[in-house]
Amino acid sequence: MRARLLAIAAPAIVALIVGVTACSPASGASGTSGTDGAGGTTATSAGAIVAVGAENQYADVISQVGGKYVSASAIMSNPNSDPHTFEASARVAQAVSSAQLVVQNGLGYDAFMNTIENAVGSSGRKVIDVQKLLNVPDSEPNPHLWYKPGTMVAVANAVAGDLAAIQPAHAAYFRQNATAFVRSLDAWTGAISAFNTKYPYTPVATTEPVADYLLQAIGADDLTPMTFQLNVMNGTDPSAQNVAAERSLFTRHSVKVLVYNQQVTDSLTQSFITLAHANGIPVVGVYETMPAPGYDYQSWMVAEVQALSKAVQHKVSTEHL
Repeated sequence: MRARLLAIAAPAIVALIVGVTACSPASGASGTSGTDGAGGTTATSAGAIVAVGAENQYADVISQVGGKYVSASAIMSNPNSDPHTFEASARVAQAVSSAQLVVQNGLGYDAFMNTIENAVGSSGRKVIDVQKLLNVPDSEPNPHLWYKPGTMVAVANAVAGDLAAIQPAHAAYFRQNATAFVRSLDAWTGAISAFNTKYPYTPVATTEPVADYLLQAIGADDLTPMTFQLNVMNGTDPSAQNVAAERSLFTRHSVKVLVYNQQVTDSLTQSFITLAHANGIPVVGVYETMPAPGYDYQSWMVAEVQALSKAVQHKVSTEHL
């Protein structure tokens, strides 16, 4: 994620908030609504806990754990847009100011959330910062924590705990849902294990470190220089040496698949996709926000592993889920 494009100036966000805080509805009030990340609204029933996920994968987990007692909405959710160009709006500020629970990624990925939260202020709002939850140091260069097996286990349990603190009468319900969610991840961890067994040390190329945690989990060997990946992720030009090294992975048929960020492509990325195809190397697109419609977090992660399996076994590309 290009943090420099998401680092919206604090004065601009504060200006947005000033216009909405005076008329923001009380959390949980009947008829309130929040952004769904695509310009729509999500109705909130009377008495429901109002929750926000900065990214729709986190909102999805909140929804699965909270069930009928929670109204969860997402700030970023459009799989057909470039999340690097996201800009906060008055609608976003209002959604955050109304929330009783917020889940955000951290590591600078969604730093605008901190700015809004600090400007709005709320002693009662609970905020789960996934970076802090997992004790990930600020020095970690890859912010795409949702691709790491185990991340959403911790998130689901933390969500259940915070929801229980907000509505103690439903604590058992929230914890039961969190347990069911964790169990439902078995299909994903099973797919990871199967890939690792069938295709150990599969050589792959990437454009950005979006799915690097997943690639590590399945036992793949990412041959793309990390400096190249970070340059592309941060919107800076890779060195000529790294570009040449990346090209050689395809022309020398050193890799079995190219994994690229489906939501963010430019001329350089497209040139590698074209080169991969020209050399008979399948291409797999990965996402920064959960694809829709038809996916929840679990099925999304399983689909990504299945796409990688088809690429390695059958040389089939899956550029769009």
